[in-house]
Order: sequence, then structure tokens, then C-alpha cells
Amino acid sequence: MKAKSNFNAIWGILMISLFLSCSSDDDGNSVNDLNQEIQNISSEVMQSNWVVTYFWDSDHEETNHFNGYTFNFNSNGSLVAQSGNNTYQGTWSVTNDSNSNSNDDSSDDSNDIDFNIFFGSPSDFQELSDDWDIISHSATKIELRDVSGGNGGTDFLTFEKI
Repeated sequence: MKAKSNFNAIWGILMISLFLSCSSDDDGNSVNDLNQEIQNISSEVMQSNWVVTYFWDSDHEETNHFNGYTFNFNSNGSLVAQSGNNTYQGTWSVTNDSNSNSNDDSSDDSNDIDFNIFFGSPSDFQELSDDWDIISHSATKIELRDVSGGNGGTDFLTFEKI
């Protein structure tokens, strides 16, 4: 009888251990959650025009380089920055970076979503070209960060809806 009791106790411990080691957050759901988050962010930025309210380039603030410019994130991936007669064309996307071999993500980046911006010119706008990590986002504000691979400096970029 004692052997059967020991067997039941061991069996119970094994079953509890197995149950506790299982996770309800399997990879399929987390990928779906990540894709849904990407869609949400993309939808948020396409709904209006935006302005740069903060740009920190490694060691100094350069927000003033973008004063007067509105940024329009179009559904076809084009990005238009316009101020008066000045118009600059670029591209944008929001992507899943969880499978990337890129080492520009910070170690505390939990969502693995990149906000990608590219401008070919002028030089001030080229400074915005990067695969930015999203710090926070809402329907009216998106805060981005990039850790430079070259000099190790950290850049910050904030867009706000107008």
C-alpha cells in the first residue's frame, strides 16, 4: 500500500510540474499579437499629419531642423514631409524585428517592433533614416529610440499628431 501511495505522490508531482512548465503564451499567439500591434501602429500614423516635436541626435537636440514640416505617412509606404514650397519624399514601414540579426535593439526592448524611416535627402532628413525602436505610441504621439551601431550614441525622435 505504501508503494502505491509513493507512486501516486510522485505521479502527482510530475503532473503538477508538467502543468506549471506549460505556457499559455505560445509563439503563435505572441506572433499574432505582434502583428496586431504592427497593424495598430500603422493605422494610427496614417490617420493624420504629424510633426516632429523632439529630435535628439546622439549628443545634442536638433528638433529645430524640422520646425514647420508636417509628415504624412501614406498607406502605400511613402512618407512626405512638407513645409511651404519644400517637399521631401521618403518611405516608412512598421516591421517585426524579432527574427532580425540586428544588434541595434536595446536589451530592454520588449516588443521587437521597428518603425522604419528613409529619406535620401536633404542631410537633415537623412538623419531620420533608421530602424527606430518604439518606446511608446498612442493615437496622438509616437516616441522612438535608436542606438547607433557606429558610435554607440542614442538618438530619440518624437512625432505628435496635429
